[in-house]
Amino acid sequence: MTPYARLHLGTAPDSWGIWFPDDPKQPHWSTFLDEVVESGFRTIELGPFGYLPTHPEQLKDELGKRGLTLTGGTVGTATHRGAEAFEESRRGAFAVCELLAAMDVHHLVVLPEMYTDLHTGALTQPAELTAEQWRDLVDGQSQLGKVVAEQFDVRLARLPSTRRHPCRHPGVHRQIPRRHRSGVRLAVPRYRPRRVLLGRQPRHRRPPPRPDQLYPPQAGESEGGRAAREERVGFYEAVQQGAMVEPPLGAPAMKPLLDDLAALNRDLRLIIEQDMYPAPKGSAKAIAGRTRDYFAGLGLPTAEV
Repeated sequence: MTPYARLHLGTAPDSWGIWFPDDPKQPHWSTFLDEVVESGFRTIELGPFGYLPTHPEQLKDELGKRGLTLTGGTVGTATHRGAEAFEESRRGAFAVCELLAAMDVHHLVVLPEMYTDLHTGALTQPAELTAEQWRDLVDGQSQLGKVVAEQFDVRLARLPSTRRHPCRHPGVHRQIPRRHRSGVRLAVPRYRPRRVLLGRQPRHRRPPPRPDQLYPPQAGESEGGRAAREERVGFYEAVQQGAMVEPPLGAPAMKPLLDDLAALNRDLRLIIEQDMYPAPKGSAKAIAGRTRDYFAGLGLPTAEV
């Protein structure tokens, strides 16, 4: 058995420049699925709901004939906006969960609403939440986690990332109070990944629930990467300037992170993402292949079908 036998590698549509359900700058879903297989991956996420086929039997057929499995989906939410926004978030989550449940998939990642314009980086709402908005965000996500678990047997996880409100608050471990943690898990933080992912908090603080699905980031050290972290440009422009890169060209160092994750002796899914939009023709497949080869060289197996 290899040291990383319990770490399972997959990929996601955004590594092919897929950010939207329908966009002429994105490859057709069949091309994406074909190139995933050709680049050596066997497990994918759903991506923006509506990009891949949403009829369960069609999706099962398209994945099955390519030897692919589905590991989870994503949904955007804005629960900090109160009851009406919670209901809209619930409807969106239920649409995705109906498909996931039909596919016997039990993992849904919540993406809190961005507070900057995707292209310009300009604020579209205050970056800091009020106490009432913070309470609505936490309570809303907790309630959403409970209802999707009860109705669909789907586990909800949050994916902290830049330009989203939870990341404006100190300490990822404080984002969901302890009384709420049964309903919502942490997918992965993009800050201090080794310390937070592995529960390495100061002794007086209770560590967050450990995730079962991770998104190891590779942040570029270019000016674009720094501009993205400092929020000086829109995220679209930042990725064009190299904010996200393929491993091992960015940070954090992957080998120490994998060693620590393996030492947990738990089954973990690692979904490799490299935000690109739009992806130049042929580049996504080439990068995905190099990424797969890089992790294979470290001894990390592709997720089994």
